[in-house]
Amino acid sequence: MAIIEKLHILRFRNLDNQYLEPNTNINLFIGGNGQGKTNLIEAVYYLGHNRSFKSKNIKDVVPFEKEFLQIDAVVDDVRVLLKKSKNKNTILFNQQKVSSNSRLTHLMPIQIISPDRGFVVGGPPKLKRSYLDWGVFHVKPDLLKTYKSYNKALKNINTLLTNNNTKQLDYWLIQIATLSVEISSARADYIQKLKKTLKKPQFGPLKELIKQNNKFDFHLQTGWTKDTNHIDQESIYKYLIKNRGSFAKLKHLNYGPHKATIDYYFNNQNEQHLSRGEQKKLSIFYWILQVLMLVELNIKPIVLIDDISSELDQEKIDLILGFLIKLEVQIFATDIGNKPLSVDKKIATIYQIDKGIIVKK
Repeated sequence: MAIIEKLHILRFRNLDNQYLEPNTNINLFIGGNGQGKTNLIEAVYYLGHNRSFKSKNIKDVVPFEKEFLQIDAVVDDVRVLLKKSKNKNTILFNQQKVSSNSRLTHLMPIQIISPDRGFVVGGPPKLKRSYLDWGVFHVKPDLLKTYKSYNKALKNINTLLTNNNTKQLDYWLIQIATLSVEISSARADYIQKLKKTLKKPQFGPLKELIKQNNKFDFHLQTGWTKDTNHIDQESIYKYLIKNRGSFAKLKHLNYGPHKATIDYYFNNQNEQHLSRGEQKKLSIFYWILQVLMLVELNIKPIVLIDDISSELDQEKIDLILGFLIKLEVQIFATDIGNKPLSVDKKIATIYQIDKGIIVKK
């Protein structure tokens, strides 16, 4: 169960030396635009991933005229320190050095709902793969090695194709065929588990996010052609060998798990024909579906919700928070505060953020 007991943001964007002892249930941060609300969400996300969901450049998150960022926390009785500069990266668990970011992610599974991240329904394939693989990693953490091996093989194949060097190509194509079966099988299995979770009665209340005769459906597109069996190594290898010439012309491999995506449907409508509001509500729906599935596996993620009242009324907000509270997960949410939100102060702590200063209300 992931609970942040103490959080000290020493240096991160405009947050400087801010200390919190978060509520185990709801933590609501109120503030105007540009005051640091999203920075707080980003800092918690950074602590769990050693990267931002907004920027790839560390200069964007290191405060002006500072050389490094630093975040300390106590998570499930583990003292975590993350200190990072342009040239150095330090992660400590109870003062012991940690070399892998996956240790952070395993300790702090974090589900984020943010406009800055985009919507998974109606969103780009890259975001959908991220959504999918986040879940796969927490269900089958050992598969991370397979992903790394696949990315290495893919990089080598693309380098060979770019340089018109086909001498070692067959070896790496065999690797791709083998590794892609493991990845595609795990993804397909995860999708089926999500569909089973969707049908469970305890998920029913969240379907009220969109009040219609709701029919939800989603399908995995594995990244291979329809006539290629994605769980058969021989079928994949035959396809790769047959199409070597076209890959050589393109200078890269344009099929495989790295091109996978998810197609979403709502009441028999493809996601691209839905309104922005429907795409947002359905994205929240599917993000929380993942949370429920992990909770049932005794993995309780931390949930981050940025700008919670954007396009959601009080009824929908109550529905989302009420559902998550029943799952006993820790929530960090932000809001601009234009309209008062009704939250139960018995299970919530409300903070005000002004120019990077966080004050408990």
